[in-house]
Amino acid sequence: MQKSYKAVSAEEAVKVIKSGDRVHLSAVASAPQCLIKAMCERGDRGELKNVHISHLHTEGPAPYAEAKYEGIFQLDSFFVGANARKDTQAGWADYIPIFLGETQRLYREGYLKCNVAMVQVCPPDEHGFVSLGTSVDATLSAIETADTVIAVVNKYVPRAFGDALIPMSMIDIFVEDDKPLIEAPFAEPDETEIAIGKHCAALIEDGACLQMGIGAMPNAVLAQLGNHKDLGIHTEMFADGVLNLVEKGVITGAKKKLDRGKMVSSFLMGSKRVYDFIDNNPMVAMMDIGYTNDPFIVAQQPKMTAINSALQIDLTGQVCADSLGTKFWSGVGGQIDFVYGASRSKGGKSIIAMPSITKKGVSKIAPVLSPGAGVVTTRSHMHWIVTEYGAVDLYGMPMQDRAKALINLAHPSAREELDRAAFERFGPHFHYFG
Repeated sequence: MQKSYKAVSAEEAVKVIKSGDRVHLSAVASAPQCLIKAMCERGDRGELKNVHISHLHTEGPAPYAEAKYEGIFQLDSFFVGANARKDTQAGWADYIPIFLGETQRLYREGYLKCNVAMVQVCPPDEHGFVSLGTSVDATLSAIETADTVIAVVNKYVPRAFGDALIPMSMIDIFVEDDKPLIEAPFAEPDETEIAIGKHCAALIEDGACLQMGIGAMPNAVLAQLGNHKDLGIHTEMFADGVLNLVEKGVITGAKKKLDRGKMVSSFLMGSKRVYDFIDNNPMVAMMDIGYTNDPFIVAQQPKMTAINSALQIDLTGQVCADSLGTKFWSGVGGQIDFVYGASRSKGGKSIIAMPSITKKGVSKIAPVLSPGAGVVTTRSHMHWIVTEYGAVDLYGMPMQDRAKALINLAHPSAREELDRAAFERFGPHFHYFG
């Protein structure tokens, strides 16, 4: 028998928000759209000023980031999602650069005050517990520290285990809104991504523990792992690509040191198939981002293999993953959390995988990073780099050897320019032979 609660309308719930407050929103597919709409309607009526909003990236509309709400709402995101990218680049919204694993510290250690946490949960069970479903991340820390917690009870939120389960007593205001979670369609890899996936898969050993994100590139890697054995998952997020490997018995988690037999994640974005998969599934533990992304936890998993991507890499191995020049594109995210953790793991591998060239024909391996580009992974953290032209481990390589290795991974149309730039940078002793 479910525990009961008294629900109010979204319009009534958001009356607790005051001018000057900071509001946290649950992330990705779990962004509470009915509360966002009601909050923005208060802004339209001139009832609020200087309300700061924080979250990881969200799916669905993010109207509070728009120019028309200047002075009313200020988005300070922990990761720039597609729905707020244009407004962030224009200066109407802002971004807090931080390792994803440390986002929870902002609340728990008082760097940011959380006045109101607005989240989505599944209906309560007979023991009085609800689940945060697809968004634990920094949301749990916001709930723990908020003055007021508003939860949308939604039957489509999966009942996930792990840190996602919280008692109803942590919630102050309940709202009901049964709307299906936003889905991300499966991204089919193209020929280039398939080639990269094959190179990555060749580096993954049986019994490895994997971290990777969402999109065509991870899907391309996962599609090549059908004959592997006893793979594990310890990641910040996963999507549809892992499910076929679970069904084939490839992903078992049997060789993990921590959370053996469980797939560990912190937030999810995928199709309804993914949301159904984690519902009441004891194989999945949705955990606090401070656990999933702690590099010293990550490092304890044997053969931890982290696969991340980049927007640009220079000839010394510096990785830009958050901005295009001065324009923020995404965020630091969990890249360095897992790059460092995997590189410290016994038998682990840290991999940066990317196409050699953009859709517009611009080489992603550059002589130097674009002016204003941020270094996410430093040259001293770099290990494996993979493009469609192969894979190389830069760790322990001197600068000139790194440059030669990276030129070999670059698109052929860019190699002459890169060779010239390396010669000018390193002097007459530099010789690239292709």
